Amino acid sequence: MIAFMTPASTLAAGSVGSVETRYLDLPKPLRLDCGRELRSIRVAYETYGALSPRRDNVILVCHALSGDAHAAGFSKAPPEQSTRDGFGAEDRDGTAGKGLGWWDGMIGPGKAFDTDRFFVVSTNLLGGCRGTTGPSSIDSATGRPYGSDFPVITVADMVRTERAFLDVLGIERLAAVTGGSLGGMQAFEWSILFPDQVDAVVAIASTHALHPQGVAWNSIARDAIMRDPAWQGGHYYGTGRKPDGGMGVARMVGHVTYLSAPAMGDRFGRRLQFSDDIRYTITEPEFEVESYLRHQADSFVRRFDANTYLYTSRALTYFDLARQYGGGSLARALEGVAARTLLIAFSSDWLYPPSASREIQEALGALGKPVEFHVIEAPYGHDCFLLEEARQTPIIRRFLSGGAGERAGGQAEVPAEGGADG
Repeated sequence: MIAFMTPASTLAAGSVGSVETRYLDLPKPLRLDCGRELRSIRVAYETYGALSPRRDNVILVCHALSGDAHAAGFSKAPPEQSTRDGFGAEDRDGTAGKGLGWWDGMIGPGKAFDTDRFFVVSTNLLGGCRGTTGPSSIDSATGRPYGSDFPVITVADMVRTERAFLDVLGIERLAAVTGGSLGGMQAFEWSILFPDQVDAVVAIASTHALHPQGVAWNSIARDAIMRDPAWQGGHYYGTGRKPDGGMGVARMVGHVTYLSAPAMGDRFGRRLQFSDDIRYTITEPEFEVESYLRHQADSFVRRFDANTYLYTSRALTYFDLARQYGGGSLARALEGVAARTLLIAFSSDWLYPPSASREIQEALGALGKPVEFHVIEAPYGHDCFLLEEARQTPIIRRFLSGGAGERAGGQAEVPAEGGADG
């Protein structure tokens, strides 16, 4: 049965209202890339809008590393479950901590993913800790949480889980698959694994393979968790201790990679946090930026599982379309793609740089595949995909309406003027 959103008594313009996360158990085991089989998979999901009689208006939203199924509307979950963590999001819209979906600005009536037209489905990915089966779930074979006995997963495994989930809902075809960052990776994977079932891909701030610097930063973040004695080899559930220290460092490292140097300079500078002069301490934060990162770490460890972070981080570093499907050639990997593709990148994103999207655009263009590529000039780094919603919206709406866009292989520059904060 497909679960619909529950309307709120009073809705803000463009809101999908009050929503509740639902859960679905897959009827069959899933064979994973690592060779293991995973049984008893539960998937957490939310839906927004109405499914058409022909079931041909479905958009699948795939989240990034730390997201979940709650992408839009107001959740009935406790306030600390809010997942809207983008840099500056609290200051911009005042919604953090109120249960607003992490992509609420993009999903709803009249928004980029228009729920007056589309039936939008958002799931928590495989390996998650927000309702979908992951390391913190109970292993039916032992009666205990999997911990580090959970199988190593790939982005392709996440996508096969989503495909099996949609099968249960009776949804065979997708009007579009979309996501930012790791979500965009899933969208690319969909277009390759199930080319005849996807009409369009909207990949935002994403890549066909994480650059070596990104792989390195992810490695440091994972090491911070695993070197925390409280990690206990991954079997910390029920012990009264969690690797919160290591997890906090991992979050701080990750958060810095999502930002740009100019954005951090503008936001914090070298301003001191607590006094007009330094206090000669090594244990307490002195600068505003240090205090901010500690705040991010403390909030994150309250809502996210360290093992899920490890497994998801590993999956996104394994992701490499050329290696997986093209024998080292990206063009060969994309030969079977049938979907129209929209690529959006941000000028200041050094973790998922525009050059990565450009490589995909050039490969698809050389193959004669329909592709649009837009670079938005914005200063906030990788977090732009959460913060620059107003400037992405007209691009996405036009693309999904089949409007005239760039020629195959073309590129458009979207200037900084007129942005969401401008």
